[in-house]
Amino acid sequence: MKHGKSTQGWTVSALMPNGHDDGRLDTAQTVAEAVEAAGFTPSILRIVQPAAADAPAVERYMVRIGLWSFGKRAEADKVVKELKKQGIRAKTDYLGDDGTETTGPWNMRVLMVDPKVFKGSFKTSVGKSVAKRETTSSMSKLTGAIAGVNGGFFNIHTAKALQGDPVGVSVVGGRLLSEAVPGRSGLVITQGRKARITELRTQVTAISSDGTKAEVNGINRAAGSDELVLYTEEFGSRTATDGGIEVVVDTQGQVVKVRQAGGIVSRGTYVLHGTGLAAVWLQEHTQGTWMKLDTKVIDLRTQRAIPLTPDTYIMGGGVGLVRNGRVRITAAADGHASINMMLRRHPRTMVGVNKSGGLILATVDGRNPGVSVGASMVEAAQLMRWLGAKQAINFDGGGSSVMVVGHKPVNRPSDGAERTVGDALFITP
Repeated sequence: MKHGKSTQGWTVSALMPNGHDDGRLDTAQTVAEAVEAAGFTPSILRIVQPAAADAPAVERYMVRIGLWSFGKRAEADKVVKELKKQGIRAKTDYLGDDGTETTGPWNMRVLMVDPKVFKGSFKTSVGKSVAKRETTSSMSKLTGAIAGVNGGFFNIHTAKALQGDPVGVSVVGGRLLSEAVPGRSGLVITQGRKARITELRTQVTAISSDGTKAEVNGINRAAGSDELVLYTEEFGSRTATDGGIEVVVDTQGQVVKVRQAGGIVSRGTYVLHGTGLAAVWLQEHTQGTWMKLDTKVIDLRTQRAIPLTPDTYIMGGGVGLVRNGRVRITAAADGHASINMMLRRHPRTMVGVNKSGGLILATVDGRNPGVSVGASMVEAAQLMRWLGAKQAINFDGGGSSVMVVGHKPVNRPSDGAERTVGDALFITP
């Protein structure tokens, strides 16, 4: 779908001392004074972060300099360079990205699945391993998919070799591969083709042969201090050599060995990795011959555990958008209550479920002035509601946003090429 046309141009935004685009009024006034002292004429723009279901509206301020038509970006860039020479950080901004009124244009891809006709299934994938990032198209080939979209957020704040780890819950074929951020929204697929959106938490408990129990803090991610982390055979990387202790357990629950941290996770085994107090627990409670895991993914709307069968797939999202047919943005609970995420326009990937249980996949291209401006979080929710979604969720956006059909992107990723991501959602025959 294409809609709208480009009528907007460029401006220059002076950055606040913390490097952000916006700040408090007194901070913006101070920045404006510096811009004026540098010989330019600034204006202070009041902006409002829209209220979410769980977060109030927030008033902020930006400092802007000048206005240029679409074809004259070079003149705006020249002002940015002049400000930099005088110690003022600034950037060129396209007005269509602001999140305020715009004429577009928008370039969108929408795929709808009619459950009365479609006989295939829905699956999530982390690719060849949890630790490694891959493109959505490569995961599509691996899954044998008809079509799909990129999934939830992945961990860019960890070692590069581990950045494929989803930030939030991941279940692939009934196997829990990443823990939930408690209370955040996720897409749940049961029986291979029944989809719903809800809030989730995970609960994993290690039970030693002496009956002692310990909470597992994380799954397939780097361990923090005094943490017990589970590594499954899908991890795809060596565990960290961090001075901790590891217990290797086979699929029958038999303890294969106790070792110093740092090793592979062999097929047919899992590893419990402990640091600090968790390492002490492992040393004290692995004298027996077996270890069990009690694993639960709990639907917070029903307070019931979701059966983890081979046909169960779960993917954590970024922000809940629509609930019971109404716009309901859970920005704070989902960690995105900010001007940048709520108001600014970006490429977006959204997934929804309509009244009849049909799946709706949508991408909105962005960061491409004159071609497609992207969507704010509110616009993303309104779009999904317009498309008929009774429940909808926002997945990772920006350069990650991609829709693939026949293993090839059909939209324009804003990085200029398809980005490697942590996981993806697919429609399979």
